[in-house]
Amino acid sequence: MNELEIMDINELKDELKEGKYILFFTADWCPDCNFIKPAMPEIMADFPDFKFIKVDRDDNIDLCKEMDIFGIPSFVGYENGQETGRLVNKNRKTKTEVEIFIKSLSRK
Repeated sequence: MNELEIMDINELKDELKEGKYILFFTADWCPDCNFIKPAMPEIMADFPDFKFIKVDRDDNIDLCKEMDIFGIPSFVGYENGQETGRLVNKNRKTKTEVEIFIKSLSRK
């Protein structure tokens, strides 16, 4: 999984222009984020057509505010520069919930 360098919303939009992406918003101190992290390699393997980018909430707080990411862990899908869906809340996510979310993006 690539880790996002600190950037603003315009740099992010430029990065996401082509292809399918999942942004994974997380923080080291977050117990619910640490719950899903061990499942991420398997989730990534199950969805090879997506590029996964880890976004550290603490390093990218302004970006999170601009994108209305107020709970973590959160996931946001993009395809060719357009947001295709989001799983954004403060609740713990399971591998199954994340996979259902990603599958829903493929159907749009």
